Amino acid sequence: MMDKIKIMIADDQELIRDSLSIVLNANADMEVTGLAGNGRELLGLIEKSRKGAPDVVLMDVRMPELDGVEATHAVKERWPQVRIIILTTFDDDEYVFNALKYGASGYLLKGVSVPELSKAIRTVAQGGAMINPGIVTKVVKFFNQMAQSSLATTPEDTAGADVLGHTERNIALLVGRGLSNKEIAARLSLSDGTVRNGLSSALSKLNLRDRTQLAIWAVQTGVAGRPFGGPL
Repeated sequence: MMDKIKIMIADDQELIRDSLSIVLNANADMEVTGLAGNGRELLGLIEKSRKGAPDVVLMDVRMPELDGVEATHAVKERWPQVRIIILTTFDDDEYVFNALKYGASGYLLKGVSVPELSKAIRTVAQGGAMINPGIVTKVVKFFNQMAQSSLATTPEDTAGADVLGHTERNIALLVGRGLSNKEIAARLSLSDGTVRNGLSSALSKLNLRDRTQLAIWAVQTGVAGRPFGGPL
Protein backbone atom coordinates (compact mmCIF):
# COMPACT_ATOMS: atom_id res chain seq x y z
CA MET A 1 0.00 0.00 0.00
CA MET A 2 1.39 3.39 -1.01
CA ASP A 3 1.97 6.02 1.65
CA LYS A 4 -0.64 8.72 1.76
CA ILE A 5 0.27 12.27 0.74
CA LYS A 6 0.54 14.25 3.98
CA ILE A 7 -1.05 17.69 3.70
CA MET A 8 -1.14 20.75 5.95
CA ILE A 9 -3.45 23.70 5.33
CA ALA A 10 -2.68 27.30 6.32
CA ASP A 11 -5.60 29.73 5.97
CA ASP A 12 -6.96 32.34 8.38
CA GLN A 13 -10.56 31.42 7.54
CA GLU A 14 -11.66 28.46 9.65
CA LEU A 15 -14.46 27.50 7.28
CA ILE A 16 -12.02 27.18 4.37
CA ARG A 17 -9.56 25.16 6.45
CA ASP A 18 -12.21 22.76 7.68
CA SER A 19 -13.89 22.40 4.28
CA LEU A 20 -10.60 21.65 2.52
CA SER A 21 -9.70 19.14 5.21
CA ILE A 22 -12.98 17.28 4.77
CA VAL A 23 -12.84 17.04 0.97
CA LEU A 24 -9.14 16.13 0.83
CA ASN A 25 -9.39 13.47 3.52
CA ALA A 26 -12.05 11.85 1.34
CA ASN A 27 -9.27 10.96 -1.12
CA ALA A 28 -7.87 7.52 -0.33
CA ASP A 29 -4.31 8.67 -1.08
CA MET A 30 -4.35 11.83 1.05
CA GLU A 31 -4.26 12.69 4.74
CA VAL A 32 -4.56 16.18 6.25
CA THR A 33 -2.15 16.21 9.18
CA GLY A 34 -2.48 19.80 10.36
CA LEU A 35 -4.52 23.01 10.13
CA ALA A 36 -3.05 26.46 10.81
CA GLY A 37 -4.60 29.92 10.97
CA ASN A 38 -1.41 31.72 9.91
CA GLY A 39 2.17 31.10 8.85
CA ARG A 40 3.54 31.15 12.39
CA GLU A 41 1.10 28.45 13.47
CA LEU A 42 2.09 26.42 10.42
CA LEU A 43 5.79 26.50 11.33
CA GLY A 44 4.93 25.36 14.84
CA LEU A 45 2.78 22.53 13.50
CA ILE A 46 5.53 21.25 11.23
CA GLU A 47 8.09 21.39 14.05
CA LYS A 48 5.88 19.48 16.48
CA SER A 49 4.15 17.07 14.12
CA ARG A 50 4.58 13.46 15.18
CA LYS A 51 4.01 12.45 11.57
CA GLY A 52 6.88 14.60 10.35
CA ALA A 53 6.88 17.40 7.80
CA PRO A 54 4.02 17.35 5.29
CA ASP A 55 4.53 16.47 1.66
CA VAL A 56 2.37 19.39 0.54
CA VAL A 57 1.18 22.64 2.16
CA LEU A 58 -1.87 24.51 0.88
CA MET A 59 -1.02 28.13 1.66
CA ASP A 60 -3.22 31.19 1.74
CA VAL A 61 -1.27 34.39 1.12
CA ARG A 62 -3.09 36.96 3.21
CA MET A 63 -2.87 35.85 6.84
CA PRO A 64 -2.14 37.69 10.10
CA GLU A 65 1.19 37.51 12.00
CA LEU A 66 3.08 35.70 9.25
CA ASP A 67 1.63 35.83 5.74
CA GLY A 68 1.87 33.14 3.11
CA VAL A 69 4.85 34.68 1.32
CA GLU A 70 7.06 34.82 4.40
CA ALA A 71 5.77 31.44 5.54
CA THR A 72 6.68 29.96 2.15
CA HIS A 73 10.18 31.39 2.50
CA ALA A 74 10.55 30.01 6.03
CA VAL A 75 9.21 26.56 5.17
CA LYS A 76 11.41 26.16 2.08
CA GLU A 77 14.50 27.26 4.00
CA ARG A 78 13.94 24.79 6.85
CA TRP A 79 12.16 21.97 5.02
CA PRO A 80 13.13 22.30 1.33
CA GLN A 81 11.47 18.98 0.47
CA VAL A 82 8.02 20.34 1.35
CA ARG A 83 5.96 21.35 -1.70
CA ILE A 84 3.77 24.44 -1.40
CA ILE A 85 0.66 25.32 -3.37
CA ILE A 86 -0.54 28.91 -3.11
CA LEU A 87 -4.32 29.29 -2.96
CA THR A 88 -5.17 32.85 -3.90
CA THR A 89 -7.50 35.31 -5.61
CA PHE A 90 -6.97 37.61 -8.60
CA ASP A 91 -6.04 40.41 -6.17
CA ASP A 92 -2.96 38.65 -4.86
CA ASP A 93 -0.63 38.90 -7.87
CA GLU A 94 2.37 40.42 -6.10
CA TYR A 95 2.07 38.08 -3.15
CA VAL A 96 2.03 35.09 -5.48
CA PHE A 97 4.97 36.38 -7.50
CA ASN A 98 7.05 36.56 -4.33
CA ALA A 99 5.88 33.15 -3.13
CA LEU A 100 6.89 31.55 -6.43
CA LYS A 101 10.26 33.25 -6.17
CA TYR A 102 10.67 31.66 -2.75
CA GLY A 103 10.01 28.21 -4.16
CA ALA A 104 6.27 27.56 -4.18
CA SER A 105 5.35 24.82 -6.66
CA GLY A 106 1.81 25.85 -7.49
CA TYR A 107 -0.59 28.77 -7.96
CA LEU A 108 -4.30 28.00 -7.85
CA LEU A 109 -7.36 30.16 -7.47
CA LYS A 110 -9.64 29.65 -4.52
CA GLY A 111 -12.78 28.15 -5.94
CA VAL A 112 -10.86 25.56 -7.96
CA SER A 113 -12.78 22.29 -8.20
CA VAL A 114 -11.97 19.44 -5.82
CA PRO A 115 -10.74 17.15 -8.64
CA GLU A 116 -8.46 19.92 -9.94
CA LEU A 117 -7.08 20.63 -6.47
CA SER A 118 -6.53 16.93 -5.84
CA LYS A 119 -4.71 16.61 -9.16
CA ALA A 120 -2.52 19.60 -8.32
CA ILE A 121 -1.59 18.09 -4.96
CA ARG A 122 -0.61 14.81 -6.60
CA THR A 123 1.37 16.67 -9.26
CA VAL A 124 3.46 18.75 -6.86
CA ALA A 125 3.90 15.82 -4.47
CA GLN A 126 5.64 14.02 -7.34
CA GLY A 127 7.94 16.99 -7.93
CA GLY A 128 5.97 18.81 -10.60
CA ALA A 129 4.43 22.27 -10.64
CA MET A 130 0.89 23.47 -11.20
CA ILE A 131 -0.42 26.86 -12.28
CA ASN A 132 -4.15 27.20 -12.88
CA PRO A 133 -4.46 27.02 -16.72
CA GLY A 134 -7.01 29.82 -16.74
CA ILE A 135 -4.57 32.33 -15.29
CA VAL A 136 -1.27 31.34 -16.90
CA THR A 137 -1.47 34.33 -19.27
CA LYS A 138 -2.21 36.65 -16.36
CA VAL A 139 0.71 35.25 -14.36
CA VAL A 140 3.10 35.59 -17.30
CA LYS A 141 1.95 39.17 -17.92
CA PHE A 142 2.53 40.04 -14.28
CA PHE A 143 5.96 38.41 -14.33
CA ASN A 144 6.81 40.60 -17.30
CA GLN A 145 5.70 43.70 -15.40
CA MET A 146 7.83 42.72 -12.43
CA ALA A 147 10.85 41.65 -14.43
CA GLN A 148 12.66 44.97 -14.07
CA SER A 149 11.95 45.31 -10.35
CA SER A 150 14.20 44.38 -7.47
CA LEU A 151 12.62 40.94 -7.61
CA ALA A 152 13.93 40.27 -11.10
CA THR A 153 16.47 37.58 -11.83
CA THR A 154 20.00 38.93 -11.41
CA PRO A 155 22.60 38.98 -14.23
CA GLU A 156 24.37 36.13 -12.44
CA ASP A 157 21.17 34.09 -12.64
CA THR A 158 20.71 34.70 -16.36
CA ALA A 159 24.33 34.26 -17.36
CA GLY A 160 23.73 30.55 -18.02
CA ALA A 161 21.29 31.15 -20.88
CA ASP A 162 23.98 30.58 -23.47
CA VAL A 163 24.62 27.05 -22.20
CA LEU A 164 21.23 25.87 -23.43
CA GLY A 165 21.04 24.00 -26.68
CA HIS A 166 18.57 25.00 -29.40
CA THR A 167 15.89 22.51 -28.31
CA GLU A 168 16.36 23.39 -24.64
CA ARG A 169 15.97 27.09 -25.44
CA ASN A 170 12.73 26.48 -27.32
CA ILE A 171 11.40 24.31 -24.49
CA ALA A 172 12.25 27.07 -21.99
CA LEU A 173 10.54 29.63 -24.21
CA LEU A 174 7.34 27.59 -24.40
CA VAL A 175 7.36 26.75 -20.69
CA GLY A 176 7.56 30.50 -20.12
CA ARG A 177 4.44 30.91 -22.24
CA GLY A 178 2.57 28.42 -20.08
CA LEU A 179 2.48 25.41 -22.41
CA SER A 180 2.32 21.87 -21.03
CA ASN A 181 4.84 19.17 -22.01
CA LYS A 182 2.29 17.65 -24.37
CA GLU A 183 1.65 21.01 -26.06
CA ILE A 184 5.39 21.67 -26.30
CA ALA A 185 5.93 18.25 -27.89
CA ALA A 186 3.27 18.99 -30.51
CA ARG A 187 4.63 22.48 -31.23
CA LEU A 188 8.22 21.27 -31.63
CA SER A 189 7.32 17.94 -33.30
CA LEU A 190 9.13 16.03 -30.55
CA SER A 191 8.21 13.01 -28.44
CA ASP A 192 7.02 13.52 -24.88
CA GLY A 193 10.17 11.80 -23.67
CA THR A 194 12.43 14.17 -25.59
CA VAL A 195 10.61 17.15 -24.09
CA ARG A 196 10.96 15.70 -20.58
CA ASN A 197 14.68 15.09 -21.14
CA GLY A 198 15.18 18.58 -22.59
CA LEU A 199 13.32 20.14 -19.68
CA SER A 200 15.38 18.19 -17.15
CA SER A 201 18.59 19.17 -18.92
CA ALA A 202 17.63 22.86 -19.00
CA LEU A 203 16.77 22.83 -15.29
CA SER A 204 20.09 21.22 -14.47
CA LYS A 205 22.14 23.64 -16.57
CA LEU A 206 20.33 26.68 -15.13
CA ASN A 207 20.39 25.32 -11.57
CA LEU A 208 16.61 25.63 -11.24
CA ARG A 209 14.30 23.36 -9.22
CA ASP A 210 11.24 22.89 -11.41
CA ARG A 211 9.22 24.12 -14.38
CA THR A 212 7.61 26.91 -12.34
CA GLN A 213 11.04 28.39 -11.72
CA LEU A 214 11.94 27.85 -15.37
CA ALA A 215 8.79 29.71 -16.41
CA ILE A 216 9.71 32.59 -14.10
CA TRP A 217 13.27 32.58 -15.44
CA ALA A 218 12.09 32.52 -19.06
CA VAL A 219 9.78 35.49 -18.52
CA GLN A 220 12.19 37.54 -16.41
CA THR A 221 15.09 37.10 -18.80
CA GLY A 222 12.90 37.90 -21.79
CA VAL A 223 13.23 34.41 -23.26
CA ALA A 224 9.46 33.88 -23.24
CA GLY A 225 9.00 37.02 -25.31
CA ARG A 226 11.58 36.15 -27.97
CA PRO A 227 10.51 35.13 -31.48
CA PHE A 228 9.88 31.40 -31.56
CA GLY A 229 12.99 29.46 -32.57
CA GLY A 230 15.22 32.52 -32.42
CA PRO A 231 18.49 32.91 -30.53
CA LEU A 232 18.53 33.76 -26.84
